[in-house]
Amino acid sequence: MNSATPSLATALAALTLLTACGYPGIPRKPSMNLPVPPSDLTAIRKSDKVYLSWTVPSRTADHLIIKHLGPTRVCRSLNAALSECATPVGEVPTTEALPVRSKNKRPVPPNRTAEFIDTVSSQGPGDHFTYAVEALSRRGRSPGLSNQVEVSAAPTLAAPSGLKVRTTADGIFLTWVETTPPDVPRLSFKYRIYRREGSDSHDTSVGETPLNTPRLLDNTIEWKKVYSYRVNVVTVASSPGISSTEIEGDDSPAVQVFTHDVFPPSVPSNLQAVFSGVGQQPFVDLVWTPDSEADLAGYNIYRHEENAPPQKINSEPVKTPAFRDSNVVTGKTYYYSVSAADIRGNESARSSEASEAVP
Repeated sequence: MNSATPSLATALAALTLLTACGYPGIPRKPSMNLPVPPSDLTAIRKSDKVYLSWTVPSRTADHLIIKHLGPTRVCRSLNAALSECATPVGEVPTTEALPVRSKNKRPVPPNRTAEFIDTVSSQGPGDHFTYAVEALSRRGRSPGLSNQVEVSAAPTLAAPSGLKVRTTADGIFLTWVETTPPDVPRLSFKYRIYRREGSDSHDTSVGETPLNTPRLLDNTIEWKKVYSYRVNVVTVASSPGISSTEIEGDDSPAVQVFTHDVFPPSVPSNLQAVFSGVGQQPFVDLVWTPDSEADLAGYNIYRHEENAPPQKINSEPVKTPAFRDSNVVTGKTYYYSVSAADIRGNESARSSEASEAVP
């Protein structure tokens, strides 16, 4: 029993010595510094271009912050999933590390997005391209492929020509040359129209029309604005049991227009004049059918006697479709008409006249 005591004491002494000498314990396997493959790859096709985007890896598989990243390969296949990136279609150069920020005394890696534009040739209606990216380490080692995404490989049509825009009272009216579509099974086509305001880079889709209807009225405009319009042809590819896919073709050249409002409201209608005033001060009441324009500012009232020119008798625009003329004289006949004005000062023609005698 006592013979074991020296051995235990010796072992404890040795362990104490090793600890005192700074022995780090069980050694860890060296890191391969392989980046975590991107998992948010997206792909959008327009005409013969496919726009790819993904987040640049910032950590290794060992959860270490990447200081230097190698190039990223762009991989593509036709109608098949990718098992490897045998023949890359492109490469994004080596990415140098950005300064690491700190939050609560802990390092936070930078968040960056990489982009790549691939040029493709159209295939059949049911074909598709599959994409992935492969972010290599600084030493050129691969951690594997990113998530894989698909885009349709169906053919697209050229941009429409002859786009013209015209300002009307109801909005901007667009016309262009009709496109003749190819007769391809499982493919259909339509126009899509975009609008951009001033120097803004954001596009707004303002409508779609069938391919045999090369025109559109944009009634969502605001006056006193500068807009530019573009039109493209959208390919709609359908396959049995699969949701249809849309691919935009190239845009037409943009056409700019300034929405200058020179269009007055509608002419008021159904004007009636009625005398009243027996036993009190005489007056003539006017009523008419109201206008429905959203930018209506009010109405102007015109009056004249026989063989005299009409004169406006209101000092401010009349807000409602009714007016009382108390400035009348017994024994005279008055002739009335009404016009409508908008908030930009455009005034309509005068209505048909209504007359009333003051007894």
